[in-house]
Amino acid sequence: MAYLPLMPQKLAAGMLKYRRRFDLNAAPLGRLGNLEVRLARSSEEVKQAQRLRYRVFYEEMSAIANVRALVSGRDRDPFDRFCDHMLVLDESVDDGFGAPQIIGTYRLLRQEVARQKRGFYSAGEFEVDKLVARHPDRNFLELGRSCVLKPYRTKRTVELLWGGIWGYVNRYGTDVMFGCASLEGTDVGRIAPLLKFLRQVAPTPPEWRVRALPGRGVAIDSLDAKPVGETTALRSLPPLLKGYLRLGAYICEDAVVDYQFGTTDVFLVLPHERINARYINFYGADASRHAA
Repeated sequence: MAYLPLMPQKLAAGMLKYRRRFDLNAAPLGRLGNLEVRLARSSEEVKQAQRLRYRVFYEEMSAIANVRALVSGRDRDPFDRFCDHMLVLDESVDDGFGAPQIIGTYRLLRQEVARQKRGFYSAGEFEVDKLVARHPDRNFLELGRSCVLKPYRTKRTVELLWGGIWGYVNRYGTDVMFGCASLEGTDVGRIAPLLKFLRQVAPTPPEWRVRALPGRGVAIDSLDAKPVGETTALRSLPPLLKGYLRLGAYICEDAVVDYQFGTTDVFLVLPHERINARYINFYGADASRHAA
C-alpha cells in the first residue's frame, strides 16, 4: 500500500521531464510570407503535429489505424517523446485556439539522442546500425514522419521546410542525413518503374549502401521493369522525395513494403558533402535566406 501515494509523484515527474525538453522561446528557423518554420515549443504542439499526421496518413492516405490511433485521432509512437518536431505554421490561419495552424511537420532524431534512447526508427526496416558503424567519425541525423497538409503541398512550403532543416543541421553539426521516403501503394510490381528510376538517377556508392533487414526487402535492381522517364517520374513522386533528389540524396538498393501505412519505403542517405552547392548557396551557408 505504501507505494500508491508515490505513483502520482512519479507520473508528475515524468511529465515534467517531458515538458523540459521544449524550448518555450524557440526562435523561428525561417519565414516566408505568412508561413513560419520552427521547432515545437510544447507537448501540445507535438499533439497537433500528430493530429496532422493522422489526417494525412490515415484519413487521406491508406494507413491502417489501431484502436489507440482511432480514439485519439493522432499518429504517434514512442519515438515522439524524445525526437525534435519541426513545424511549418500558417500565421494567417487560426487553429481554433488562438494559435497559428500547423500545416507541415518533420520528425528529427539526432544520433546522440538515438544512442541514449531507443535507437533509430528506421532500424525497424533497414540495417542502419551497420551504416553508422562504418562511419564512426560522422554525426548522423534521421529525418522522418514528414507530411504537409494538401493545400500547402507546393514548392514554397517544401522550400521553407528544407530551409528549417538546413538551419537545424548547422546548429547541431550534422554530417549525414538519412531516413525512409515512402511511395504510396504496396504493389511493388506496379511502382517498379518508379523505383527503377530512383535507382537510376541516384545509385548508392558502396560506402553508403544500406540493405533492408533480412527477409524484409525487395531488391530494386532485380525488378523486371524499365525506369519511367524523368517527366513522368517528377510528376508522380511526392514533393519531399523530389526535394531529396534535388539536394543530392542517394537511393539505396532495397525497398520495404509497410502494410500498416500502405506504402513502399526506400532508404535515402545524404552526406553533407553531397548536398548540391546550388542549394547551399540558395539557403545560405548559415541558413540565413529565410531567417526571421
